[in-house]
Amino acid sequence: MGGPKDDDGGHGGGCCGPVPPLRLPDAAARPSAPAVPAAARTQGIPDRFVRLPPGRARIGTDHPLLAIDGEAPLREQRVGGFAIDPFTVTNAWFGRFVAATGYVTEAERFGWSFVFYLLMPEHLGPTQGVVGATWWRNVPGADWRHPEGPGSSIAERENHPVVQVSLNDARAFCRWAGARLPSEAEWEHAARGGLSGDVRYPWGDREPDDLDFMPCNIWQGAFPERNTRADGYLGTAPVDAFAPNGYGLYNMCGNVWEWCDQPMRIRSNKKLLRQADEDVVKKGFYLTKGGSYLCHRSYCHRYRIAARTGNTPDSATGHIGFRVVYDLP
Repeated sequence: MGGPKDDDGGHGGGCCGPVPPLRLPDAAARPSAPAVPAAARTQGIPDRFVRLPPGRARIGTDHPLLAIDGEAPLREQRVGGFAIDPFTVTNAWFGRFVAATGYVTEAERFGWSFVFYLLMPEHLGPTQGVVGATWWRNVPGADWRHPEGPGSSIAERENHPVVQVSLNDARAFCRWAGARLPSEAEWEHAARGGLSGDVRYPWGDREPDDLDFMPCNIWQGAFPERNTRADGYLGTAPVDAFAPNGYGLYNMCGNVWEWCDQPMRIRSNKKLLRQADEDVVKKGFYLTKGGSYLCHRSYCHRYRIAARTGNTPDSATGHIGFRVVYDLP
């Protein structure tokens, strides 16, 4: 397989944290995307969506593992009633959106995107890597239809989460579907599934391991050299894999990061803020929640409800997707 070869491209990065934004030096040189009409929503909210009434949502934690991300403190915020998809948006649903609108994603317009090196097709050969995170490769031709680059396909992954989609792409989908992306408070409220207290995961506080307790799609083994695939997956899993939480929502942690349409702000003291990586706190970053198939407690313990990171709205990778919500009348 194509592994780390050249380490002179990009900046920043991490297994689950921000990677270099897909931003052209001259934004005017990027072809514009087609306009996406707003949906009439004549069919209403899909029946599969879980309806959650207005209430008080718990956000954050009083036991942060990555305090510099702004995980603390545990607090409450009122949320209105909303309906949330049990699943992240699939390749099949995103494909219907593209077929109906002619939309071209940002990765397609840029002409490349980020792919994890163990997932790259063997024929690709040497690729450019990210300094400090060489497992991320700059792959020409990687996009939502070809998540790992030329030679890869979603033909047998219609029920997997769509990836290689930016926040702007997710917003465009929402305009077509008459939906929106969740806020952080809504996402955490839904992820807790009705569990009380300062709970760590959608299933409770038990920590996933590499042997006999694997309730979500994350990494097993030594990151980034070896994934034992003990949970059955190297990359994405079907959106209905693993057991749902108490609200019937699947993969709220693990599988893919999920965009929230909310700027990333760090709730932290000034000392921590000064120590933070400037890429994490700089203006223009938007939240992603839930962790991904690349997370492991030895490196990126962000597959927790309170965990959070962010990226620029035009960034896409092979481990970021989204799920949508509707406001309840």
